[in-house]
Amino acid sequence: LAESGEDNIAFSNGSDYAANVELAQTQQVDNANVDGLQYVLAQAADEDGEADANNWVLLVLAAGHTLNDIKAEKLSGVAAPLITANDETVSAVLGATGNDIDLADVKVPVFADYVVAAALKNEAYAEKITAADLRNIEAGDPSPCGNGTIEIKRGIEVGHIFQLGDKYSEAMGCGVLNENGKHEILSMGCYGIGVSRVVAAAIEQNHDEHGIIWPDPIAPFKVALIPMNMHKSQRIMEAAEALYAELTAAGVEVLFDDRKERPGVMFKDMELVGIPHSIVIGERNLDEQLVEYKNRRSGEKSLLQLTEVTAFIGGL
Repeated sequence: LAESGEDNIAFSNGSDYAANVELAQTQQVDNANVDGLQYVLAQAADEDGEADANNWVLLVLAAGHTLNDIKAEKLSGVAAPLITANDETVSAVLGATGNDIDLADVKVPVFADYVVAAALKNEAYAEKITAADLRNIEAGDPSPCGNGTIEIKRGIEVGHIFQLGDKYSEAMGCGVLNENGKHEILSMGCYGIGVSRVVAAAIEQNHDEHGIIWPDPIAPFKVALIPMNMHKSQRIMEAAEALYAELTAAGVEVLFDDRKERPGVMFKDMELVGIPHSIVIGERNLDEQLVEYKNRRSGEKSLLQLTEVTAFIGGL
């Protein structure tokens, strides 16, 4: 979840239920009150599922709710993609527009959202209304799983699952024998993961004012090795190169900062890059065979014996 995300995610505060707002189902209700109604006249579908320009279907929602096009397109008799009428057509088909529409006089099929259907169940024309899930779920709605209520936050989409059905398997004659020995065409699916989106999502969730804070499992390097003034000190250079060789031999991915830069620049750059762990080798600590360890996430610092660094990093 991230505020910079492009998707709205509905999730329960009482369970692990979660779904895109467009796909989350709303619950049927027995009783409801509505402050007003809104109407959408949608083009009907013929027997072949094609749009029928001469016939229409009326969709009714409570004022303030939002029509879910995906749900509407799945209704029997509604053309997909959804085609809605302009005011002129609405007036011609229904005899009125907006608040002047009288459901008692409507001659086209009527689908009403669950809330509206419950609110109108005692009206004389209620029998002409078909209750359906038409709207986007909203924060505060009961969770479809039956536990808790819905909260909505933005999220970054990092993967897709596609239901391919039998479109390709039938063309290829790809099937299996069922338990009765009968050949059945496979139902196919596939998925895709956006690697670059995973990286963006990870950074969005793991950063501070100084830069990235990579989670260990996906960090480009596990540890940054920062030798201070290495190019002015032979023993710093030798200690750094020896430690680098020891760490890499142990399978640790190391970013060795061997640039001719001031220590302040090196520290700032490493915070920006966000390597999870860093080892700083300096003259004073090296006198006692010590190095400084820093955890990028917590900011915690400690001194380690030079001979213990590889074991310590390997245990993180």
